[in-house]
Amino acid sequence: MTRRFSRPVRVLVVDDSAIVRQILAKELATDPDIEVVGTAPDPFVARDKIVRLKPDVLTLDIEMPRMDGLTFLRKLMKHHPMPVVVLSSLAPEGSENALQALRLGAVEVMSKPGGPYSVEEVVFQLKDKIKAAALADVRRLATTAGGEGQEEELPPLPPLRTTVKIVAIGASTGGTEAIRRIIRRFPAGGPPTLIVQHMPEMFTRSFASGLDSISEMDVREARDGDHLRPGLALLAPGNKHMVLRRSGARYYVRVKDGPMVHHQRPSVDVLFHSVARYAGPNAVGVILTGMGEDGAEGLKAMHDAGAFTIAQDRDTCVVYGMPRAAVELGAVDLQLPLDAIPEAVFRALTREGEGGGAGGGSHPSPRA
Repeated sequence: MTRRFSRPVRVLVVDDSAIVRQILAKELATDPDIEVVGTAPDPFVARDKIVRLKPDVLTLDIEMPRMDGLTFLRKLMKHHPMPVVVLSSLAPEGSENALQALRLGAVEVMSKPGGPYSVEEVVFQLKDKIKAAALADVRRLATTAGGEGQEEELPPLPPLRTTVKIVAIGASTGGTEAIRRIIRRFPAGGPPTLIVQHMPEMFTRSFASGLDSISEMDVREARDGDHLRPGLALLAPGNKHMVLRRSGARYYVRVKDGPMVHHQRPSVDVLFHSVARYAGPNAVGVILTGMGEDGAEGLKAMHDAGAFTIAQDRDTCVVYGMPRAAVELGAVDLQLPLDAIPEAVFRALTREGEGGGAGGGSHPSPRA
């Protein structure tokens, strides 16, 4: 088996439960690409072990004694930025904390074992998230953590005057902040937008609510049968696939079960393939930061169907995995910095008779 890393990813497990620490340390150690260098019951012990053991990645609980995980994460990203995977419960109030963790700079958030999730399933996903975190650009995490930054200086886009077209966006690691920076610039009558973000069940509803609070568009978690309209953005629910369908001149979505694709449900590929089939050249596809290849083949299908396709560039990605896979597949018309993507989407939606989204002619060459 080919090793993904030149050496194992060094992990420190921080959790107040001795049983959780024991289980995670034991199960993570079965992966040759991961080395658990230590565990800690609270942030104070973790602080000392970070200095002494120099882990590559931290797994972090939220509810802990002496100092809660969010306070520790805020301090960590300010003074010693490093990749962090947060483990949280699936309770609604826990999901709000998890989303706050992403705003503070956590690379990934996932649920602890319990409810519908077995220990085996959680550990399997955690291994992938730890590896994604190890590849994350910590500089980007540190500069965006806990603040608005330069996004406040970017004006909203002007109202869109065009026939109804579809925007499809897919993201994974680092995607919550990337999606937020895009959606907040769409105007009230912005294009019908479908979003897949790799995120656990229960977290997507809170994420959609957070997007809605900072966007002029209506943003919510998708429901089966929802019809698309200008000014509405739908987020795929956790643990469900979302696909586009068409009835006459009206678009709607189906939210359904199905096998994982690229170990993901919802899958970006599943959405993009459906958009290629039912919207074709009346769509713009956007693939954002994330580890792996989910979305690359679907974006290629959109590109081949006449849609205009955009990838986030390497310099602004937390993990340049999904965009790179799409570029290497020949699926991308333009690679752009994150903050240039909203304007590019609107230019593509209003173009007539040109290559890409509205014309179906030749596509411009990808830009590195």
